[in-house]
Amino acid sequence: VQLVESGGGLVQPGRSLRLSCAASELTFEAYAVAWFRQVPGKEYEGVAAMSDKVDDTFYVESVKGRFTISRDNAKNMVYLQMNSLKPEDTGVYKCAAMLFIGEDLSKFRPRDYSYWGQGTQVTVSS
Repeated sequence: VQLVESGGGLVQPGRSLRLSCAASELTFEAYAVAWFRQVPGKEYEGVAAMSDKVDDTFYVESVKGRFTISRDNAKNMVYLQMNSLKPEDTGVYKCAAMLFIGEDLSKFRPRDYSYWGQGTQVTVSS
């Protein structure tokens, strides 16, 4: 599986961005997917995750109500809609995927994910 993110950029606080992640795997619907973000000097922070079922989603507390993860299995795409962005949302956002066999996705363990994209920079600043 290869993952390629896009959609990052520089935005003002309060604005929105939608990140996209294109996956190469033809059986993508069997994968759990997630978005992590990383700030220099800090570990990866799990932001949002979704199992192989589109109604099974998880979010870190700081983004609940503002971010939405979604997927289009027909297009092998994962999205992260980010609204009401804050400066603390700044970071490199990476898409991750794994063949899902029932892991607890709410724990956002990077080691659970076998496949990672290169990341896209999101900067929230006035």
